[in-house]
Amino acid sequence: IMKDSSSPTNGLTAEQVREQLDATGARGADRMLDLMLRTGPYGDGFGENTNGISLQHMKQHPHGIDFGPLEPRLPEMLRTVSGKVELAPPALLADLPRLEQSMNEVDDEQLVLVGRRHLRSNNSWMHNIEVLVKGKPRCTLQIHPNDAARVGVKEGEQARITSRVGHVDAVVEYTSDIRERVVSLPHGWGHDMSGTQMNVAAQRAGVNSNVLTDHNEMDPLSGNSVMNGIPVTVSALV
Repeated sequence: IMKDSSSPTNGLTAEQVREQLDATGARGADRMLDLMLRTGPYGDGFGENTNGISLQHMKQHPHGIDFGPLEPRLPEMLRTVSGKVELAPPALLADLPRLEQSMNEVDDEQLVLVGRRHLRSNNSWMHNIEVLVKGKPRCTLQIHPNDAARVGVKEGEQARITSRVGHVDAVVEYTSDIRERVVSLPHGWGHDMSGTQMNVAAQRAGVNSNVLTDHNEMDPLSGNSVMNGIPVTVSALV
């Protein structure tokens, strides 16, 4: 933000910004909020803009500050050469043949594992709050009834999900909201693993879907690990 020509703090050093933050005495969330306000489009830039705002300035106006009508930020905020949202840049288009070929790499005995989220769950952060995790289990393997019949698993019973690198066991949940040959397991669970120190979460531990992700698989275009679309087999526990 100190090197961005559009930032109020352009030209300041990180040390100068840190010194001014320290001078406020703010800690934790207040310190972070002050930083964001002062480096934002209406911020005081730590003294660079005498008419700008800071956390202290906002506290002096508890009913808010009217900055006037909304102002458009496009195409100013788009950092593309064209100045437009590039939905089909050349790099993505060039990768389509590889992506299409990868769809044929799942054999007839395998299903494709995808993740999912829940309104009362944000990664693992909310699993240690009783009011948010109470109720029926949410770390379940969702599977289409037709697939469940084909692989021999029953709703409410444990099934084993196996990838190239590992396996986990989870309770089966039927749903026709998911397409056939796809199964879904949420991420952010597995609170019974060594080193986990969350008592409430441990009572509804669930399973760690990261056990199934392949450390050799990487998206060549972005460099991200492949966390979704994992080939797996599903079988009943005997």
